[in-house]
Amino acid sequence: MMAASSTMSKESASYDMAEFDQSAIFLYLEDGHDQEQQRQTLNIFPSQPMHVAEPIPAKGVSMGMVTASMLPNGNSSSPKRQEQGGQHRSVAAPAGPVVPLPSNNLAKDNRNSLTKKEETSGGKGAASAGIVQERVKDPKTLRRLAQNREAARKSRLRKKAYIQQLETSRIRLSQLEQQVQVARVQGVFLGTGEQPGFSSAPSPGNNNAAVFDVEYGRWVEEHSKLMFQLRAALSEHLADEQLQSFVNGGMAQHEELLNLKGAMARADVFHLLSGVWVSPAERCFLWLGGFRPSEVIKVMLKHVEPLSEGQILGIYQLQQLVQEREEALNHSMEATQQNISDIVAAPDVAPATFMGHMSLAMNKVAAMESFVMQADGLRQQTLHKLHHILTTRQAARCLLAIADYFHRLRALSTLWVARPRQDDGPGLQ
Repeated sequence: MMAASSTMSKESASYDMAEFDQSAIFLYLEDGHDQEQQRQTLNIFPSQPMHVAEPIPAKGVSMGMVTASMLPNGNSSSPKRQEQGGQHRSVAAPAGPVVPLPSNNLAKDNRNSLTKKEETSGGKGAASAGIVQERVKDPKTLRRLAQNREAARKSRLRKKAYIQQLETSRIRLSQLEQQVQVARVQGVFLGTGEQPGFSSAPSPGNNNAAVFDVEYGRWVEEHSKLMFQLRAALSEHLADEQLQSFVNGGMAQHEELLNLKGAMARADVFHLLSGVWVSPAERCFLWLGGFRPSEVIKVMLKHVEPLSEGQILGIYQLQQLVQEREEALNHSMEATQQNISDIVAAPDVAPATFMGHMSLAMNKVAAMESFVMQADGLRQQTLHKLHHILTTRQAARCLLAIADYFHRLRALSTLWVARPRQDDGPGLQ
């Protein structure tokens, strides 16, 4: 055995370690180290006998020869490795010729194969890049790419122009809506395109009254919808900030109605004073072409309680002011009506002076128009002061009370017209 060891040591010493493939050596050592750890781990708990399978060496190569050849001096690096090496040497391979370890030619062959693989992969990449480059350099491909870029640019320009056209149309539509709203407020829609003047009575060709009636019906419908939303908001106990938007909307609608009536007063004050644009029950309570402000205050007081002392004092002062203004307008209106009656009833009016008398009467009618405008101003002032005195929730209930008041008057008119009539008596033929 000693002779065999010395012989293997000499043979291992004759090999130069630099000629081995370092990567192959590293993998072999790593494999042997893992197997050694596995055997040590299995031997920690020797409660049951375990059979450890020895690694199978290559044909004609003993493990002792391989282990000895891996070290420069033929010895292991530790006692454990030395003992394991002895065990490997004791389990010798069958007798036969000793196969030498891989030589320098094997390492060179490995390196050559790796180099060929790299060259092959590099050649494939270069070939694919060359194909792409040839395709790019193809005139037909270049022309197609240029056409695609041009089409994409034109598409972006068309999209941008379309968006600008939509934005311009939206702005124009908004401007038209504002112009229509201003025209409604100023009363331009009542004429034929020019600022409407005063007409003493509607002629068959003058549709001022008909247009006003249609616009008032539209206002009643929109105001009813808003009051329905306001009632729902109050029942849901929304915050004051949310209720304020509904209150502001209701005030804006009352402003719109007053502007509409002002335009109608300038066009045909008699139609506005007659009240034919409202229901018969509303007509009974009409005052100078609209509701009486003092009556609205009385209706409001029944729905906004409780009120603080400051609110009660402010509402009382407002009521006194409104009643004084109403009495003043009533006296002025009665005086104007009396003057018109006196002018029209003047005796012995000669044909030469007839137009003069009519001119005086027309001037008095123009004064009546100013009274209607003052009454609308008093209505507007009353609503604004009530809105200032009351809280947001109280103002919302105030608007609802006013809307319900006129809605019930319209319902009363409908029910009265549709009431069942008795048979005419003997005296009514």
